[in-house]
Formats: sequence, structure tokens, C-alpha cells
Amino acid sequence: MAPKDGQPFRLGILASRNGSNLQAILDRCLSDEISACVSVVISNNSKSGALRRAKDVGIPTFHLSGWTHPEPDRLDGEMARVLQDHGVDLVVLAGYMKKLGPVLLQAYPNRILNVHPALLPAFGGQGMYGMQVHRAVIESGVKVTGVTVHLADSEYDQGLILAQEVISVHPADTPEGLAKRVLKLEHRLLPVVIQRFAAGQFETVH
Repeated sequence: MAPKDGQPFRLGILASRNGSNLQAILDRCLSDEISACVSVVISNNSKSGALRRAKDVGIPTFHLSGWTHPEPDRLDGEMARVLQDHGVDLVVLAGYMKKLGPVLLQAYPNRILNVHPALLPAFGGQGMYGMQVHRAVIESGVKVTGVTVHLADSEYDQGLILAQEVISVHPADTPEGLAKRVLKLEHRLLPVVIQRFAAGQFETVH
């Protein structure tokens, strides 16, 4: 999707936890490595670091979850409304731990990115997130792991893969140590893919 004439390319970030990927995106926007701006941040966790980081720099924030909207259909619709009201062009799941609803998916077809801390299609699916992924990688005995940026759809980790980056799994790796190394890859690769969208380089997938 190319930028609209005279308008900034707007990102909507969904995050559940600390928000380090959000911070990486904000830093790249500030340095013009990403030709875009973050227009809104949504979290299902009212105490998430992502909301704090966004508030610290004056970005509108929303806590939307099963607590604020117990009915899934209403939550789905409200999330789509908030993103659209803030003119979002691309939705980025930056450590967002919930499945997306049909209203949001229909509102942003092929315009929702997710980053996963493994080389999909391996080590993906429901329940495979965070440290569970890195434990499974080490226990499997594979020699490499990495990160995947893909389009999000109605199933966990099943969307079209757009980019991957690989690192070696060392014999002495622990899940915690591996997680730190993989997170650095996330911080590097996710902004690169976002910039490709902002520059209109993924036009063919819409």
C-alpha cells in the first residue's frame, strides 16, 4: 500500500506486554528509517509497557480487552473502529497475544503484520509464544532458529510469510538467552518490512 498524497503513512500497533518492538518502530520512525508515524497503540493489557511507552511520547492509547468489552463481537468491532478513526494504513502486531476477529480482518485485508520468534511454519500455532517457543526450539535439537514476519489472518501464525532472518542455535543456549538474541532480530526485521509497506513495495499482495 503506497502512502496517500500529502498524508503520512499511519501505523496502528497492537501489543500485549513490554512494548520493545513498539519502541524499535518508534525509534525507526524518528530516525526516518521508517517513512511513517504511529497514530495509535491498542493493548489488551491495561498495565502493559507498550501503553506506557506510547503515552510517554503523546501517542493515543486504548485498553481494549475482554474486560472492557466482554462480548467478542463488540470488542472486535471497537478495535476496528479505533484503528479506522485514527486513519491507520497498516496494523502491526508487536507482541499481541490474542486472536483477531473477523471485523478487524475484513477492515484491513492483507494489511496486518505479525512478528513470530521462530522460523514458521515450525514452532507456530496456538500456545506457541514467548518462552514456550524458545524452549521447544532447544528441546527439538534444531540447529537454526530466527524470526518470521508474516501477514496475520484468522489462524495463529498461518498467514503469508513476508520475511525471515536466521540465527544459529548454540549447544549452550538457554531459552532465556536464545530469547534475547531472537528479540534483537525482531527489532531489526520488523521495521524493515514495515518500511517496505510504507514505500508501496508490497502492493502486489493486496
